[in-house]
Order: sequence, then structure tokens, then C-alpha cells
Amino acid sequence: MSDQVPVTPLPAVLQGRYRLGPVLGRGGASIVYRAHDDLLGRDVAIKVFTARAADPQNVRAQEAEARLLGALTHPNLVTLLDAGIDFTDLESPQAFLVMELVRNPDLRERIRRDGPIDQHQVAYLGFDLAGALEYVHEHGIIHRDIKPANVLLLPTGVERPSRGKLADFGIAMLRAQSDMPEEFTTGTAAYLSPEQVEGREVITPATDVYSLGLVLLEALTGRVAFPGGVLDSALARLDADPEIPDSVPPAHAAVLRAMLARKPEDRPTPAECALAWRQIVVDNLGAKPTAHDTETARLEALRRYNLLDTPPDGAFDRITSLAARIFDVPVALVSIVDADRIWFKSHFGVEVTEVQRTQGMSQTGGLHEKTLVIEDVDSDPRIANNPYFERPDGVKFYAGVPLKTFDGHNLGNLQIFDYQPRTFTSEQVAILEDLAAMVQHEMELRLAARRVVLQRDS
Repeated sequence: MSDQVPVTPLPAVLQGRYRLGPVLGRGGASIVYRAHDDLLGRDVAIKVFTARAADPQNVRAQEAEARLLGALTHPNLVTLLDAGIDFTDLESPQAFLVMELVRNPDLRERIRRDGPIDQHQVAYLGFDLAGALEYVHEHGIIHRDIKPANVLLLPTGVERPSRGKLADFGIAMLRAQSDMPEEFTTGTAAYLSPEQVEGREVITPATDVYSLGLVLLEALTGRVAFPGGVLDSALARLDADPEIPDSVPPAHAAVLRAMLARKPEDRPTPAECALAWRQIVVDNLGAKPTAHDTETARLEALRRYNLLDTPPDGAFDRITSLAARIFDVPVALVSIVDADRIWFKSHFGVEVTEVQRTQGMSQTGGLHEKTLVIEDVDSDPRIANNPYFERPDGVKFYAGVPLKTFDGHNLGNLQIFDYQPRTFTSEQVAILEDLAAMVQHEMELRLAARRVVLQRDS
């Protein structure tokens, strides 16, 4: 059996790397610490689970779950940076997750402060979060604790809806254990699915769809659908469907009714939910794309190519190495631009693998629509006062070619840098564009291979 009473305190530096700081929050299943990653020099959040697995089989199950969760990468998930087991107490090891430290407010705080959320914003949230659920379900994970406090809101710009990010995989982390305490299996009472309340042994991904429906309904109305004490709130959904007021737009109400069906088999899949919410977004825009809608479509294309949660690719490394030799430059990169990060799928000449998108060189967060050449950073007016080039490494030359899909989505760039100004001829531009075409060709091969595997397994 798992023991929730701490036996041995955690070390001041977890696994020789993460220096624990103050407690940020506590729950029935875990404690969240602010910590500092001594290896990479950044602040992180560490969720340590209070259930200790004494049985070796449960230790292995926890470790497998932790590693799986630590590999998840999606624009609408809080980034899980690392995971593992602390063996300070050999008789009762403790699982933990290392996550990005997010300082933005969550949906619960937003509703409490401002009341109901704009219907257009809710449609965007539905699209974002359903897409995140589709991704985690494809990886065999059921979240089991979807609630407003686990939805973070990230601003995207003036007059643009906020992005939604799903956080806290605490209950999903411990789902492999059959002897976990009851509060670890149920989630938060107000957002449970009927099958969770009934205590069914087999919980399917449909349970997350139901919980997300309750969260989105609360966002629209500003009220919890099933209020009251823990027991009353949990049991209420077994006898009645949540009330959807007439003030909820008909299109929103139709999607919510489907998501909130009492029988799991009657609910749509997360992919179907995402499509439905996206259609509402498009209809509200009069089917006229906006800057945000274009970005949403771009991120969809990025997920289609499955580039973010994959190991480094030798084919990309060969291309950046070739580019560095051809142009005699110290740095060559293949960059892929996510919602909030720029990932370097190949990085010749530098060790960094990712940066925040706000650190991207262009005003569009690391993207430019055409080939861009800056022969002298100090004299080029296009990048005046650009903080990207105000760096101690002294970058003075840049050339980059966008990596565009066959249907026109810009995923990133093939880039070269130098620490001194230099001229770049039209012939050299053509060669760099040819190398970028090779990168894009490798991406298309990846996509084709993935489709073949999916067709074979279906």
C-alpha cells in the first residue's frame, strides 16, 4: 500500500540538479515547489507526489509514467521538462515532475475576477484544449482532472483571444497504481464525469471530454454547473444534465450538449470537439481569417508534421553542417516555431536547443515570410533596436529562409549566422534556399511515413 506520511525529507537539491525553493501550492496528491535548475540556470516548478510507492512494481509503474509525461510537447500543454523518482528513502521512493514555471493567471482566477468569458474567447479555448487532449490521449494518457484551475491563459497580443494551456497531470501520473488513495482517483468533485462518480474500473478518454465541457460551460456562464458539497456535487450529474442557459449561443450549446452526454460512448472525440470549436471561431469571423486564426492554422500544420516531440534528426544535422561549410559560418540552425517557443531541431555551432519565442529575431516571433539577409546588423535599419541582436555573442550577419509547407504554412527557418559583417550574393541566396528545400523535403518524408504507419495500424 502507498503511504502518504513522509518518511524521509526531500534533499535540498533533488537528484543533484534541482535546488528546491519555497512551496507554491499543496493538494491532496502533491506538493509544488519553486526550484532552480542548476544545470541550465533557470527557474522551474517541481510537483512532488505525496504518495510513496513501497512496492517495486509500483515504483517501476511510477517511473514509466513519469518518463512518458516528461516527453509530452504540445503548444497547449504546460511544458514538462523532466521527470523521475527520488530514492532518498529507498523503502518508499517518491515520483516528481519538473515543469516550466508559468506566472500567468489560470481560468479559475479569471472567472472569479471578471465573471463570464466572452463567447468568442471560449470557442478559442475549446479549440486549444480539445487539441491538447487529442494529443495526450494519442500518447495513452487520460488527464482525469480537467478544471478551471488547470487551464492557464496566455495573452497573445492586443485584441486577440488568449491561448489556453492545460496543466497538472498529477492524477494521470498516478493512474497506473491500483492501490492509490481515493482522492488520487477521483479528481475535483465539481468537474468529475459520471463514470468517475460511479467508480468504474475502466475510465476512457471520454471522461476528459465531459470535464472539459463543464469547464467551458462555467467559462461562458461564470457559474459552476454542479455546485454544493463534494458528495452533493458529485452525485448531481448522475440524475440530471447540467443546465445550459438560453444566454449561451446555439452553436456553443450544441457542442456542449454533445460533450456533456452522460454516456461516454455518446460524447464526441477530442478531435471532433476541436473541429466543432474551430468551426464556431470561423463562423464568428464570417469565414474571414484573422491574424490569430492564421496562427492557429499554422500550429495545426506544425502538429501534423510531428516535429516537436521527436528526437534530433541526423538528416537535419547533415544539412546544417553542410550549410556551415559552404558559407564558412560558425552557426547554422533549423528552427521550428511553436506557440511560445522556438525549437532548434538542428543546431550546428551552438548548444542551445530552445528559446522563448519572444527572443525570436523578427517582430513575428522568429518567423519571416521571405528569405531575409542582414549583411551588417549595425547598419541595417530593418532590425534597429531589435533586442535579439543586442547580445554578448555579437552576431553581425544573418541569413534565413522560411520553411513553408505545400499549403503555405510557415513552420520555421533554415538560418546561418556570423559574428562579423559579410556580403551575401544572389548565388549564395539561391544555394541557401536549395538547402531549405532539402529540409522541407525531409519534413514531407516524415509526414508521409507517419501517414503510412497510421494507415497500417488503423
